[in-house]
Amino acid sequence: MLSTLELLKVTFLGIVEGVTEWLPISSTGHMLLVDEFIQMNVSDAFKDMFFVVIQLGAILAVVLLFWGKMFPFQWKDKTKPVVKRDTLSLWCKVVVACIPGAVVTILFDDFIEEHLHTPVVIAAALILYGVAFILVENWNKTRTPRTKNLEDITYWTAFLIGLFQVLSIIPGTSRSGSTIIGALLIGVSRVAAAEFTFFLAVPVMFGLSLLKLVKFGFAFTTAELMTLAVGALVAFVVSVLVIKFLMGYIKKHDFKVFGWYRIVLGVLVLLYFAFC
Repeated sequence: MLSTLELLKVTFLGIVEGVTEWLPISSTGHMLLVDEFIQMNVSDAFKDMFFVVIQLGAILAVVLLFWGKMFPFQWKDKTKPVVKRDTLSLWCKVVVACIPGAVVTILFDDFIEEHLHTPVVIAAALILYGVAFILVENWNKTRTPRTKNLEDITYWTAFLIGLFQVLSIIPGTSRSGSTIIGALLIGVSRVAAAEFTFFLAVPVMFGLSLLKLVKFGFAFTTAELMTLAVGALVAFVVSVLVIKFLMGYIKKHDFKVFGWYRIVLGVLVLLYFAFC
């Protein structure tokens, strides 16, 4: 069983995951930084797996909120399902976008974890992509998006977004941040960029979670199962609220506020670890 203190730690980590997974501010970066101050009473192997698998709760929030757009079938009557071609085509584009990231993750995931999960790398990525958000949004003021709706994304556009997603393997970058920046650069509207990021997250995060589970093994103690369940549940609830907020926010505002947040946080991280 989990102690009250451990339950509070896991709940807080679930909140951090639910907030930072969808805002372009790096969930992995935040989870690693929080780990400097809130240490769970678990093995290092379980903790590394937990930080990834907890994202399944966040993914279920996307599936819940976008089920109508994600599910490729509809029933005109109870016995004859009809394939929604636009939805099926969109999923094919998501698969295309996943290919670059899948290849790079399989080849370099262990190296990245061993050498780049450091405060300096996280801080540098936070600052670099914070600046990128501000510059891209300022540039976009004079541009009209070529791709305004999710359904208008082409296979080539999807592949290019997938190339940008590769950047997120560096901790502190943000999977949603790298894909959104890439989408904005190639002329996709903010709303379409965010929605495609949500779609793209489903297979990517399921795949990463499965990879981590296979590496860790499926032999869990009762406390470990409770830790995963509580973390994922909290991440799910918080993600539902955050996704609704984000989709409403970007209809009226740009992403620059997240850029400034990243820069300030990155500087604070550098200062903290320089003097501690």
